[in-house]
Amino acid sequence: MTSSDILLRDLSDDGILRLTLNDPKRRNALSEAMLGTLGTAFADVGADPSARVIILAANGPAFCAGHDLKEMTAGRSGPDGGKAYFAKVMAMCAGVMQGIVNCPKPVIAEVTGIATAAGCQLVASCDLAIAAETAQFSTPGVHIGLFCSTPMVALSRNVCNKHAMEMLLTGDMTSADRAAKMGLVNRVVSEAALQGTTMEIACKIASKSSMTLATGKRAFYAQREMPLAQAYDYASGVMVDNMLARDAEEGIGAFIEKRAPQWQDD
Repeated sequence: MTSSDILLRDLSDDGILRLTLNDPKRRNALSEAMLGTLGTAFADVGADPSARVIILAANGPAFCAGHDLKEMTAGRSGPDGGKAYFAKVMAMCAGVMQGIVNCPKPVIAEVTGIATAAGCQLVASCDLAIAAETAQFSTPGVHIGLFCSTPMVALSRNVCNKHAMEMLLTGDMTSADRAAKMGLVNRVVSEAALQGTTMEIACKIASKSSMTLATGKRAFYAQREMPLAQAYDYASGVMVDNMLARDAEEGIGAFIEKRAPQWQDD
């Protein structure tokens, strides 16, 4: 399959870009081709002013089953037993996950079916996640002698330590309802209502200033890694710069004047 086949793109008039994983025969595994295509897509959309919010969805019975284990096994044929190949794939995967976080546009995972291992990592890396009530999540590497160390990075930044460790140590499936209680997903809805719910949230976000959204997303992930005092110093500086932006002046003026703001996105 070509890159345009395994990742479908659809941009609405409202600026909602739907990226759909489309390799259902391989359960939308994060093959080299899929990782390369996703990495390019998130880099491209970050610079595309026509896309305001991204929805990451999937076709088939699985949202994403993680790495392509057949492809990974074939990589063992190298003279180093696969070390260089495994390092390459892990670097590609880490690049995609960081690309989602670093993308200035909000990214919403729309999850049906299972999201396992690096597929669970993919959901956890998105800014928001809406799941069908039949969706399930797991980090099952321990079943095959492989701790889900890279999925752990995103998972542990979404849920508390005890919940993350339970998923990582047992490899058990987690229902959508429990994933919501843990903080891995925002909402759980019926499969019939999933796309409509995700679009409603996406359109609400897309109606805001894209400058403001990009500023806030960047600041959220940056301050999270800082000590408290440093985080406040950093966030205060962000607020000062934000207050000086044209859209903040327009938004505050519109609020005072009780009218709808006219965003310039800067």
